[in-house]
Amino acid sequence: MKNAMQHFWDNQWLLSITVGVLLGLSYPPIPLPFLVFPAFLFIFRIIDLSNSAREAAYKVYPAFLIWNIITTYWLVMATVAGGVAAILANAAVMTIPVMLQYKVQQQNFVPWLIALLQTAFWLSYEYLHHLWDLAWPWLAVGNAWANVPQLVQYISVTGYWGISFWVILTTALAYQYLQKPRRTTKFAVVSILLIFPVWSIFISSFGSQTGFEKNHEVVVVQPNFDSYKPNGGFNSAQQANNHLLSLTDSVITKNTHLIVWPENAVQNQILNINGYREFSDRTKKRLRSYAKTSDATLITGATFFEFYENDIPPLTYEDQRGAYLPFNAALGFYPSKQMEAYRKHNLVPIVERIPFVHFLNTIDFFGWVDWNQIQGYGKGHHPDQFSVNGTETPALICYDSVFPNWILNYVRNGAGYLTIITNDGWWGNTSGHEQHFAYARLRAIEFDRWIVRSANNGISGIIAPDGSVKVKTPYWKTTAFNYDVPVLTSQTFYTRFGDWLPYLMIALSIFGIGVSFLGKKRDST
Repeated sequence: MKNAMQHFWDNQWLLSITVGVLLGLSYPPIPLPFLVFPAFLFIFRIIDLSNSAREAAYKVYPAFLIWNIITTYWLVMATVAGGVAAILANAAVMTIPVMLQYKVQQQNFVPWLIALLQTAFWLSYEYLHHLWDLAWPWLAVGNAWANVPQLVQYISVTGYWGISFWVILTTALAYQYLQKPRRTTKFAVVSILLIFPVWSIFISSFGSQTGFEKNHEVVVVQPNFDSYKPNGGFNSAQQANNHLLSLTDSVITKNTHLIVWPENAVQNQILNINGYREFSDRTKKRLRSYAKTSDATLITGATFFEFYENDIPPLTYEDQRGAYLPFNAALGFYPSKQMEAYRKHNLVPIVERIPFVHFLNTIDFFGWVDWNQIQGYGKGHHPDQFSVNGTETPALICYDSVFPNWILNYVRNGAGYLTIITNDGWWGNTSGHEQHFAYARLRAIEFDRWIVRSANNGISGIIAPDGSVKVKTPYWKTTAFNYDVPVLTSQTFYTRFGDWLPYLMIALSIFGIGVSFLGKKRDST
């Protein structure tokens, strides 16, 4: 038995496969987030057994590939080629911090500094992976803990980056202890392992919800449209709209302040254009009339076509009416003012928008590709939100909800609760929609805000600021409900100071890269 364990401990390929399985089993809906600890411990063992940074990346790549497949296999449901490409590419990107972790492992630093720099490299990767056109934060370590909110309440201070910090620092220090057993290192491992969940329990026990102002009665509709059929499976867009209104009528009351329909709920194309009377104008008038009759704000998802007369963007589509861009948008209809629109900012790479499309168009000197026609949706840049009876709320569209640094803008600008509209039906009855719902629990804790979530096929629901679920609808069911949602004005430490932890980790990473380079130069002289 001892020989078998030693063989496993010294075999990089066995370690790599085990890492991939452990990490894949750590994420919702599987309730085993603690598996991330041995998984990263084994990653550090693979690094230590490698003879170069390149070898470390090569040996850990199968682990990351298995991790991506187990956790995000459902990507191929929307597009096989795009899903496979995303999984292969994301696994490759994940090896970058591993190569840096290898470099610092070779330095003659004290154990705590090696562990801290290795932690900084991983957090820097996670944070920077949020900020470019190929952003894919779905597998951030913090997301594994979404369904145990009682243990991660401290993210109201650190953001969910604090979970990655806790996991990576604990495991990096633990590996340093295994290599060079020291009492101080052992004490540090145990202390860091326990201090964060104890901190969370303290917050849960003694923390209080502040800034409570009033309740808003919110109606949430789950129409259960079939995303792969025209008009959601109805004979016409008008019939689909009738279905939405009928569901709303079944639960609305005279006290309702907000009605929420999911992403792409309105099957008509909504146009913003002067001089044309389009079929979609009737839809806009009908929804405006419904909002006025109900005396409530109506938020819905739709494809929104913006036509330009002046200040035309560099890349647009063209038809007989002029230059335009389509947006995956949220529309707000009010009792007493004109429709407003939010254009989705965080677009899914390849599926919704070609990454780096403006750069690719610039370097395409010979015009070999018509980038105008294949770019996908236009990208919104403004965190517009909607007015509801004296407060504001965003309509975070699907992918928006996994970007806390984007959501910061809304809470800082007065959002009394967070509204998410999504269509997870593209993925079918897979773990994708369960993960997406779970991740919203982290946003509730980070910002001390209630979450209102409307999903086309589910899961729709209401989430409290401590991450507990108050309403959760079944998947693939036509339903609607109402709920009194508290409007809050409090601001967490994370809301006020934002991404201070990843900024600190980036600074440490720069330091670590610098000293590793200087150390290498010194050794060569």
